[in-house]
Amino acid sequence: MQRATEVNCFFACNHQRNIIIMKNFVEIAVIGGGVIGTAITYYLAKAGFDVCLIERNGIAEGTSGRCDGRVIVYDQVPGESCRLAKMSLDLFPQLPDELGFDIGWSQEGTLLLMESEAEYQIAESHCKCMAETGLPYKMLDYHQVHSEEPGLAENVVGGLSVSCDGSVNPMALAQGFEYQAVKQGATVYSNTNVLDIKSNRSNTVDHIITDQGTIRVKKIINAAGSWAGAIGQMVNLSIPIKPRQGQLIVTERTFPVSGQPVSEFGYIVTRLEQNDYQREVTPVMEKYGIAFALEPTNANNFLIGTSRCFTGFDLTSNKELLTAMAKRAIRFYPGLRDIHVIRSYAGLRPYAPDHLPIISDTEIEGFYITAGHEGNGISMAPITGELIANMIGNIPQRIDIDPFRWQRFSSPKEVDNA
Repeated sequence: MQRATEVNCFFACNHQRNIIIMKNFVEIAVIGGGVIGTAITYYLAKAGFDVCLIERNGIAEGTSGRCDGRVIVYDQVPGESCRLAKMSLDLFPQLPDELGFDIGWSQEGTLLLMESEAEYQIAESHCKCMAETGLPYKMLDYHQVHSEEPGLAENVVGGLSVSCDGSVNPMALAQGFEYQAVKQGATVYSNTNVLDIKSNRSNTVDHIITDQGTIRVKKIINAAGSWAGAIGQMVNLSIPIKPRQGQLIVTERTFPVSGQPVSEFGYIVTRLEQNDYQREVTPVMEKYGIAFALEPTNANNFLIGTSRCFTGFDLTSNKELLTAMAKRAIRFYPGLRDIHVIRSYAGLRPYAPDHLPIISDTEIEGFYITAGHEGNGISMAPITGELIANMIGNIPQRIDIDPFRWQRFSSPKEVDNA
């Protein structure tokens, strides 16, 4: 990996410029400088394409900079999305050396907790199904899970260990992709707002108008996350992505609670085929989509969450929500009632109606979409970058990408709004 002085010099030169001089032409422009956009820029530059990245603020200052950095497969269900998450997870161990950048990668796993016999039975079936896909899932009975986690409430009846899950520093991951993309020849325009996109008479993208100038292009990748719909409107394309807010509580880590990331299994059950199962939650918790999750951080804090609700682009903390989220956490770890809260914050997840990301070309020649990863943007960033680079380079894919095409929304159908 590169020395800190070289990396610091790079960011000093590339993020403190007062004057931006845009190229007249670039082959591919990526719109959106979060972890998805920077990953795509890196993989395109690595493949030899002339590519630029356009970000209205700083790199990873939006959703990517407000997430917990988990790289997970535990929240997946069997199918193409699970395969996609596993393929992406397998790319992470090599990224620090490949990018020449410390992304804070660690592979500590996840422990899922069940608080009823009904959940435990569903977990056993789910564990067997996921193990058949090659994922390291392991059931823990009451004695095993309480031996591993002494601080658990007595009502927790068992656990499900997913040892392959990991974590990164999300800001460092995006910066690492950017750093290596620029070394491979990419150009980054931060603090540059896209105002409009123009096509030619053959309905092919032609140029992008920004507040820093106009640039002609052959292809555009819309990686604007929760703002992907607004970019789509510039080419008269309807993209069913909307922001879904999530809030987190940051606490001190002054006494032992858990040394590993933990989450409740009950929320995942609602995404499985057992749709008749109902978690024991209050109306307020149901209203805000609250599910318990706890992550120890390298900064000696705990991140406690989480919530899922639609508030537009509002990032305001909600006292009612935070109180309910704290109560949910105490239900699993009673000792948390005595821990000191430092702050709370909110972020926006780019939500797609069927919970699958869009990784696709469109009816507009040269216009591509990568959005809707919701809470899996960090996890799926590397594979998304690879798939887009392969798509543009006409290289056969390692996975069937039809389930992720934008065209699946071309005809109205009933979708899950959970």
